Amino acid sequence: MTIPDLFRGAGTRACRVDTRVDAFAVQRVPPFPLLPLRSNTSAKPSPSPHNIGSLFSLFFHFDLRASASRRQIRLFVLPAMSALALLLLSPLFSQSPDLTPVVSKSLDRRLSLPGEFAPYQEVAIHAKVTGFVDRVLVDRGSMVKKDELLATLDAPEMKSQLAGAEAQVQALESKRAEAQARLLSEQSTYERLKGASATPGAISGNELTIAEKSVDAARAQVHAAESAIQAAQAAAHTIQDMQQYLSVTAPFDGVITARNVHPGALVGPGGDKAEGPMFRLEQNTRLRLIVAVPEVDVSAISTGAHVTFTVPAYPDRTFNGVVSRVSHTMDPKMRAMPVELDVANPRGELAPGMYPTLNWPVHRAKPSLIVPATAVVTTTERTFVIRATNGVAEWVNVSKGALAGPDTIEVIGPLQPGDQIVKRASDEIREGARLK
Repeated sequence: MTIPDLFRGAGTRACRVDTRVDAFAVQRVPPFPLLPLRSNTSAKPSPSPHNIGSLFSLFFHFDLRASASRRQIRLFVLPAMSALALLLLSPLFSQSPDLTPVVSKSLDRRLSLPGEFAPYQEVAIHAKVTGFVDRVLVDRGSMVKKDELLATLDAPEMKSQLAGAEAQVQALESKRAEAQARLLSEQSTYERLKGASATPGAISGNELTIAEKSVDAARAQVHAAESAIQAAQAAAHTIQDMQQYLSVTAPFDGVITARNVHPGALVGPGGDKAEGPMFRLEQNTRLRLIVAVPEVDVSAISTGAHVTFTVPAYPDRTFNGVVSRVSHTMDPKMRAMPVELDVANPRGELAPGMYPTLNWPVHRAKPSLIVPATAVVTTTERTFVIRATNGVAEWVNVSKGALAGPDTIEVIGPLQPGDQIVKRASDEIREGARLK
């Protein structure tokens, strides 16, 4: 291919190759008239592709059969004319980048977060003492009140233990009565001897001392008998207290969600691992709504805030809860912070295990910097926007925040509200380039 063939699209209408003369010869016919040379400077033709094609025709109309000196001159002028053509065409295709200001405003938005309901209180009910189930008064789904009887147990050996403890108390009380009678007798003897000792020589001093010690010993026996009675009574009371555990009651208001026993079953402390607890009780009139808040929105958690949510069971209704507890720790797997909401459920429409969708509010403590999403450039090395500083491009490193709208985004970086940045930025706009 010859050099003139490269510019065939610039307006070449006729080209004939003659291989009989030298290697080949090219005959050019200029398709456009040459630009007229006028002395009047007021008429300046605009640099159009038609006129530029005429300039090319002027320098491509040559014959390779001409002398070598002429070919060298024209081939030397060709690069200069190419540079001139690019210079003339550049105003047709260059344009100044659009600038837009950085906006500062409060970024209040709402996230759609999944949650899960849990009972406000939940307990597995086991038997405190070993015994056989006598009666079961509730079943799955039964609504119960605090201290309501759920089941009764039978423990025959406990009855015999209580009878033995009571008999022991009676025996010790008899011994205490004997000790008290002996104490009265010793005290009487001592009083008589003491009265007789007032007469000189009636009794010896040793006899009076022995009588006094006998009173002290009888008094000690009475105290020992009383202590033994108290111990026996405490043992009897313990058995009586254990008998109260034969009646299984509800620790709080709620609903029975599981029943694993029937009359005649043997139960005891810890329960049967295969069967599980006797009952499972949950308080559902008040629920805990647990939601995992993403790490980037943790700073916007506000205790006491009201949050609305919906559940698949009632798609046309909206419920609400109150932010009550924040865990203040991040889940290392989800990179989120568990937060609990209290939800009133007086009619029992909601249930533990449901998965609601929360309309989670996010309120920032201070205004955010908002820019168009197209103004943020992300490369393998950095994320930046291009700021116009005195007409010069400046790359400013930023980090992306939350979406502020369909076409805008929050950025964090050394920007100020009102800074002019390139609206449609790219890394082709080099740092330090002049922005027209």
